[in-house]
Amino acid sequence: MVLLVACLALGVGAARFARPPIGLAQALNWWVINLALPAMILELIPTLTFNSHLWLLVVSQWIVFGGAFVLFRVLGRSRGWTDGRIGALTLVCGLGNTSFLGYPMIAALRGQEGLALAVVADQLGCFIMLTLGGVLVAVVYGGAKAHPREIAKRVLLFPAFLALVAGVVIGFLGGWPPIANDILHRIGQTLVPLALFSVGLRLRLKLTRDQIGPAAIGLSWKLLIAPLLIYALGLATGASGLVLTIAVLQSAMAPMISAAILADQYHLEPPLANTVLGFGILLSLITVPLASLLL
Repeated sequence: MVLLVACLALGVGAARFARPPIGLAQALNWWVINLALPAMILELIPTLTFNSHLWLLVVSQWIVFGGAFVLFRVLGRSRGWTDGRIGALTLVCGLGNTSFLGYPMIAALRGQEGLALAVVADQLGCFIMLTLGGVLVAVVYGGAKAHPREIAKRVLLFPAFLALVAGVVIGFLGGWPPIANDILHRIGQTLVPLALFSVGLRLRLKLTRDQIGPAAIGLSWKLLIAPLLIYALGLATGASGLVLTIAVLQSAMAPMISAAILADQYHLEPPLANTVLGFGILLSLITVPLASLLL
C-alpha cells in the first residue's frame, strides 16, 4: 500500500515540478496495456485452481461491473452525459483494484487464507471482466461506429484477452518453465509503479462543477452500494464465513488502475477517470478496513 501512494505521489510531483517530456504518460500507458498487463495475466492464469463453492468470489465481480454498466447507462442517458463520461465511470467504478490494493489489504486484514480467496476473485472475476467487458465498453463508448464484427475483432485481439486465452492453454499443458515464468513475473511487476506514476502525471484532485455529481455517484456505487449488494446476495444464497467476507471486501476495493489507463487510451474523459481513481484509492484505505471490522 505504501508503494501505491508513493508512485502516485511521484507522478503528481513530476507533473508539477519536473517538466516531464511530452507524451510520457501515453508511452507508459502503452507499456502497461500492451506488455505489463498481459505478462501478469500470462504468469498468474496457469496457476489458478477453482472449486464450485467459491462461485460468489467470481460472480460478485461480474455483478459489480454489470451493475455499473446498467446504472451509468441509465443515469447517463437521463442526465445527458457524454458517451465518454458514461464509459469512464463504467470502467473505473465497475472494475476494482482487487490485486495491487486488494492483495496487501486482505492479507493484512484476513491473513493468508483470505489472500488465497482474494486471488480467485481477482483473476477469475476482475481480470476476465477487464479483458472482455471492460475492453468492449472502452471500444464502444470510445466512439467505435464500426460493424459488430470489427468491434469483436478489436476485443478479441486486445493483448490482455490474448494473454488470458494463452494462459488457460499453458495451464492445461502444465505451466511455464521456470525461466519463462521469471521473465513474465519481472515484466508484470512493472505494472503497478508505472501505471500509478502515469495516473499521477495526470491526477487532479479537483473536479469541475459538472464532474462532482458523477464522481460522487460513481464512488458511492463502487465503495458502498456494490459491496452491500454482494453482501445481500451472499446472505440470500447461503454463503457465509470467509468466502462471503472476501467477496464483499473485494467488491469494495478502489477503482482498478488498469481501468483508468484503458479509459485514457480510448479518450473516455481521462481527467474524470483519473480523479475518481485517486479519490477512490484514498477513501478505500478507510472504507475497506471499516467494512472488514463490521464483517
